[in-house]
Amino acid sequence: MCSNYKPVTLADRLLAHFGVVRPDDETPVEAWPGYRSIFIVRPDAKKEAEAEQAREAMVGQYGLVPHWSKDTLIGRKTYNCRSETAAEKPSFREAWRKRRWCIIPTEELYEPCWEAGAAVRWAVRKISGPMGVAGLWGMWIDPKTGERVPTFTMLTVNADDHALYRRFHRPEDEKRMPVILHPYEFDAWLNCKVEQAPAFMKQFPAELLEAEPAPLPSRVGAARKLPPAQPKRPPNQPGPETGDLFG
Repeated sequence: MCSNYKPVTLADRLLAHFGVVRPDDETPVEAWPGYRSIFIVRPDAKKEAEAEQAREAMVGQYGLVPHWSKDTLIGRKTYNCRSETAAEKPSFREAWRKRRWCIIPTEELYEPCWEAGAAVRWAVRKISGPMGVAGLWGMWIDPKTGERVPTFTMLTVNADDHALYRRFHRPEDEKRMPVILHPYEFDAWLNCKVEQAPAFMKQFPAELLEAEPAPLPSRVGAARKLPPAQPKRPPNQPGPETGDLFG
């Protein structure tokens, strides 16, 4: 699972590693559920015939909002989607059925490590270049204003036996990790059929990743060098997704 990550925002890195032009929209240095960030989709049918590129970058809310939701608050619980149940859960099944695949360009994924007895935020990076995380996206329409709001979520897989990701989250919790794609899989993922999608839902090799502690600055006692505490989250920041809606 991943509730916090550092998106790729530099125009030259987006073009070089993902083949997309950076949108003009402002995006944060770090993304949390409810924040706006960059994600990549295949061009729609109207643009596809004229498109010079096979991919298009958009900016939307981190946390997928299904069409039936009355507001965007559900996105605080739908920032991750269990790939095993994506086709069944109400929050995600429409995006899965309609092949709304996306790629989230990521510099670092942040995960809590409890090996010291308390949660310490760690940064996970690919050893060579940024990561492309597989996800789902949708277009939520505000029933009051008619505003169109793009939203997206990261797909995850079980990581109980992963050499790196089994170190994260509470000892008693199931270990999960985002679906990190190899660059040669980008176009295949964006254009795959529904029955082909499960083949992409696999662990990324641990030997191609690196990780190190990256705690958030402590707001109290930083100068006193207190032991690391559980990272603070923005207001109303949720824990992992739960319930039948979310998978």
